[in-house]
Amino acid sequence: MAAVHSYNMLDTLPEKDFDNITALTASICDVPISLVTLLDADRNFLKSHYGIPFNETPRNISFCGHAILDESNIFIVEDARKDPRFTDNPFVKDMNAIFYAGVRLINSDGYPLGTLCVFDTKPRTLSKSQKKALIALAYQVVNLFEARKRNNILMAVQQELKEKNEELKNFAGIVSHDMKMPLANMIITSDMLRSKYGSLLDDQGMVYLNYIKQSSFTLSEYITRLLEHYESDKTASLSNEVFDSSDLLENIIELLNINIDCEINLPENNIEMKANRAALEQIIINLVANSLKYNDKKNIKIDIECTEESEFYLFSIADNGMGIPKNKIKYIYDLFTTTGKLDRNGKKGNGIGLSTVKKLIIKLGGEIEVFSELGKGTTFQFCIKKINL
Repeated sequence: MAAVHSYNMLDTLPEKDFDNITALTASICDVPISLVTLLDADRNFLKSHYGIPFNETPRNISFCGHAILDESNIFIVEDARKDPRFTDNPFVKDMNAIFYAGVRLINSDGYPLGTLCVFDTKPRTLSKSQKKALIALAYQVVNLFEARKRNNILMAVQQELKEKNEELKNFAGIVSHDMKMPLANMIITSDMLRSKYGSLLDDQGMVYLNYIKQSSFTLSEYITRLLEHYESDKTASLSNEVFDSSDLLENIIELLNINIDCEINLPENNIEMKANRAALEQIIINLVANSLKYNDKKNIKIDIECTEESEFYLFSIADNGMGIPKNKIKYIYDLFTTTGKLDRNGKKGNGIGLSTVKKLIIKLGGEIEVFSELGKGTTFQFCIKKINL
């Protein structure tokens, strides 16, 4: 009974896959009735019923109640009127159920769940090929049961993961927002201490004060990136709009507020784009910011390309920076994973930005790949799907 209930098939609606099997079984065996049954404690549930209008019968008068206890390959009653087990059976007397043949549906653990069976209103026998077909079709019914069970398990796991992820997003959002204000206060307070009491501090005291402020900035940036990652689904679901690629890229350069010597080459051609501007902006900001941070050259150079195909917009962002070790490339999109390299300011990355980038690109129907040579630079190429507005 536990095995039967584990499939969650009792009291479910008819399904075409099972109905096709009972129709085929009836045709092969040349009978008017064919059933896929599941034996519950006190009833015989008919998952598929070809040739009769009802979907369950009492177990104590069912032929399948006998068949499921019989360990032969196929249980056959050629003339129920002559069988002492069925002579007084209501199905025989009232519905003229004379012939019966049933094959047990045995799952992968060896438990019989029900039967694939056929009925006729007259005495008869099955040929060798019909018996073989009935056994083979019963095996396919079990395969369908197993497939449904696996699918149910996967759906349950998927739902659980979705709920856990939602909980994590809510937790990250609440904690991050709650931490933002104290960090801002720490930064402001360190500036106030420097201004009011800086003359009273020795060099070591100033170092400590700078460390407090810098650490607060680092943690604040980490929290901002974390929020971006967990809000990327929301960003990807924002409305699509029409905009120019040149305007987008120029705004991004302005937003980055670059204060170091840097040559950024933008595409010569302008493209009218139909896409999720907010998500695309976040992707490019992350990639260009990485090109700036992880660059050890005196003269930083970044080349940005933007082209279009029939169904996609293509982007390329290439720099002359530090490059990525070959053994680290396949891990760079993993959340909280870093290459171990410090940026040009001596800080270690948080492993959130590229994870967010890839997540957004996939949500926009695209892909991303990276080409890098240690000490010479890195190129990120990605595409996003065009949107028909």
